[in-house]
Amino acid sequence: MNYPVRVMTIAGSAAGGSAGIQADLKTFEELDVYGMSIITAIVGRHPETNKNVHLQSVEAIEAQFSTAINQVGADGVKTGMLFSKEVIEVVARLIRKEEIQTVVVDPVMIGKMNSKLLKDDAIEELVHQLIPMATIITPNVPEASILLGGRELNTVEDLKQAAIDLHKLGAKSVLVKGGRLEGPAVDVLFNGTALTTFTAPRIDTVNTSGAGCTYSAAITANLTKGQAVAEAVGLAKSFVTTAIEHGFSYTDIVGPTFHAASRKFGEAHPIKIETLT
Repeated sequence: MNYPVRVMTIAGSAAGGSAGIQADLKTFEELDVYGMSIITAIVGRHPETNKNVHLQSVEAIEAQFSTAINQVGADGVKTGMLFSKEVIEVVARLIRKEEIQTVVVDPVMIGKMNSKLLKDDAIEELVHQLIPMATIITPNVPEASILLGGRELNTVEDLKQAAIDLHKLGAKSVLVKGGRLEGPAVDVLFNGTALTTFTAPRIDTVNTSGAGCTYSAAITANLTKGQAVAEAVGLAKSFVTTAIEHGFSYTDIVGPTFHAASRKFGEAHPIKIETLT
């Protein structure tokens, strides 16, 4: 029997099922890889205290990682919400120890509703400990801006320069996602030698919760299955665009993307890919 490749997500748990490890595992299943999850924090607002980030201990993270590695092993790993300096330190150490080759770092800092998902003192640890071991990092516009010291990013040309500058932090490739800009949804990839843009129509919907998690999870699955970086990103862009096209909500709160959309409906929009050397 040919077993699927093994992919681990190290991220927060989103109680509503739209983002975090829930989005990652749904994506892994749709893309035919075996998914495992290491929960760094439980995100869910307490009705009395209003506390919404409930951190897991370093011991709990180590225990989950050890269990997954010993029971299954890992061909690739994706990191999402890590929140604290201490968590980043332990996650970087564990990945380095196991010598996992495919490492996708989604530098989750700001949530869909502008909630803070990474402490200020953890940014330096992210930059120095985790990003240099990454196969690819996938910041959105606000996250790229923070990593670049607060630089404003308003145009696709800004994204191109941001990708080039972020590459200096040590990741093999950088994907700056332009979903928060106006106009078509353009993302920019830089691999150290070439810039590639991935363009999809902007979809008129608010139901995009978990889109960033889904995108980076799809990239991780594709890379771990052996696809080249640009191909992995292009397929992931199609997957998440289709999921957004068919997003929905059960309430008046922003709803999720639909992870099964590609399987059920096929590609919603062709992705325009252009490489500039």
